[in-house]
Amino acid sequence: MNASLRKLAVLLLAVGSAFFIAACGAAPPPATQAQETTTGTAGTPPVIHVHKDANCGCCNGWIEHMRAAGFTVVARDNDDMLAVKHRLGIPLAQASCHTAEVGRYVIEGHVPARDVLRLLREQPAARGLVLPGMPVGSPGMESPDGRRQPFTVDLLGKDGTMQAYSHH
Repeated sequence: MNASLRKLAVLLLAVGSAFFIAACGAAPPPATQAQETTTGTAGTPPVIHVHKDANCGCCNGWIEHMRAAGFTVVARDNDDMLAVKHRLGIPLAQASCHTAEVGRYVIEGHVPARDVLRLLREQPAARGLVLPGMPVGSPGMESPDGRRQPFTVDLLGKDGTMQAYSHH
């Protein structure tokens, strides 16, 4: 090997070693950091990412409900909510106007904050919680006359099955 090739090999080895050493001492991988910030740690509120249509007012009511319950909300207007629901595995028959992600879970519709907090506390092996449609009296769908329609929040299993999670 001639001298210039030897110098190049040593240089590449040095740069590669420096990169490897820096990577080994770096902060946890982004996925770990994201999991910690979205599920909350002691003293920090959970972060919930909400996908919604820009023209939907009831979504903003649900967002305020979640903030009042202590969540940090990151809202994103999305022109293609069907693509979001498809990506997250929400059955179309169970769809509502907005879809959220918190930790490793998906939240579809006007699910009460206390159900989301319970989900995060219990950590079931599931995809998330679903409240189809827009029931009157659910968070963000409050009626001026106080009218409420009974509704059930379902636990969406990893296999797509539904099971009652809470009744309101």
